[in-house]
Amino acid sequence: MADLTAEQMVARAREVLAREAAAVAALAEQMDAGLAEVVRVLLGCAGHVLVTGAGTSHAMAERFAHLLSCVGTPALPISAADALHGGAGAVREGDVLYVISKGGQSAEVNAFVEITKARGAAIVAQTEDPASPLAVLADAVFVVRAAEGIDPYGMIATGSSLVAGAAGDVLCTLLLEARGYTQEAFGATHPGGAVGRMVG
Repeated sequence: MADLTAEQMVARAREVLAREAAAVAALAEQMDAGLAEVVRVLLGCAGHVLVTGAGTSHAMAERFAHLLSCVGTPALPISAADALHGGAGAVREGDVLYVISKGGQSAEVNAFVEITKARGAAIVAQTEDPASPLAVLADAVFVVRAAEGIDPYGMIATGSSLVAGAAGDVLCTLLLEARGYTQEAFGATHPGGAVGRMVG
C-alpha cells in the first residue's frame, strides 16, 4: 500500500465502495415471505427486543437496537458473553431476542439463546445459514447473505457488516410504518441535537 500513488488509492477506494454498494443492492433479491414472519414476531413483542451478536455482529446489534428504539420498538443491546455470567437474568417472558450471527455457530451466542428460550422469550435469527444451530433454535429466521469476496480475506466483516446493517434498516422501516410511528413521536423520543431541532 505504501507504494501506491494518491491516484491509485482513490481508484482502489472506488473499487471497494462499488463492490460494497453492489452487495447491499443484491440484498433486495433476497427478500422473501419469511420477512413477514420476522416482522410479525417483532410487532408482537410485549416486552423489549434484546439484540445480540458476537464480534462485529455485536457492533451491528448495538446499532440495530438503537434504531429500533428510535422507530417505536423498545430495544436494548445485550452481550451474549455477559449473559452467560448473569446478564441473562434481564430476559423475561414476552421479550424477543434478536440474534445477528453470520454463520449461526457461535457457542456463547447459542448458549444464551437456549437460556432465553427457557425463560419464555421468542428468538429471531439473522443469519446466512438457515440450517445452522442458531436457526434451528429460532422462532423466525431472517436469511441475510453477503456476496462472496466483499470482505478482506473473506473474514474481516467490512462489507458484510453493511449488508447486515441494511437488513436491519429494512426491518426498522417496516416496523415504523406498521406502527404508524410519526415524526412527532420521533421528536418526543429524540429531542436532542440537530435532529431534535429539526422535528421539535
